[in-house]
Amino acid sequence: MKNLSTVRLLAGATFVLLLTQCATTVEKDSPGSRRAVASVPAATAATAAVVPAATSPTAAAPAASPAPDAAVTASAAPAAAAPAVVDAAARKTNADYKNDIRYADAMLKASPRNADALLVRAKAKSHLKDYKEAVLDYNTLLRLKPTSAEGYYNRGLTRLKLKQYTPAISDFSKALKYKPTDKEALFGRGAAKMQLFNFGSAIPDFTKAIALDPSYADAYEYRGICYSSINKPKEAKTDLEKATQLNPDAAKSLRRYTGNE
Repeated sequence: MKNLSTVRLLAGATFVLLLTQCATTVEKDSPGSRRAVASVPAATAATAAVVPAATSPTAAAPAASPAPDAAVTASAAPAAAAPAVVDAAARKTNADYKNDIRYADAMLKASPRNADALLVRAKAKSHLKDYKEAVLDYNTLLRLKPTSAEGYYNRGLTRLKLKQYTPAISDFSKALKYKPTDKEALFGRGAAKMQLFNFGSAIPDFTKAIALDPSYADAYEYRGICYSSINKPKEAKTDLEKATQLNPDAAKSLRRYTGNE
């Protein structure tokens, strides 16, 4: 799940979490390596710090273009090209996302219940920061496919960007109901809980994510920040040292949250 970005914790101000993209079989946004912006208040006046961008999850590759509905004829098909499958390391441009929307629009005109096209369009809208419209597409998608873990996960990320933290937590929980081993959904839920100061409640989510992926640097880093926020300096230091071993950028958090700065 993974293109999530940077977190800033300012005393008495805001805790800014940038999420990025991640992908399994289809392009999937994720709190660990591909980031979207969401703001959260600081834990305590003593925890002012800047947390670096996360660098976890795997690849971000959009799904192959949905197969056209049988009703779509050559004459009805638009000129827009189908979304291309990209290399994991490739970054799509705004022009690519706009093309995805044109393609999805054509598919939906021919087949309004095309869930794959709705998913493509919703993700593209979210990447273009049209978050409210993206949520509407996810809502429609989930009415058509109420067991879509991918739909709930991505709507959760979009709701994080809208600072709708409680609904985001609900979406990540539903994603986990249908895909219990989704480490990115666990990370996203933990990050959303942090936005609401629920640091103690976020820790088990990061712990489960780490159990699924022992090299998940972002989960160690965020869990370490949670431990620091609930006055568990020993656990915080252990996690932040581990995060730094896995991702040198986490050294900033290690210095800030262990009092070495």
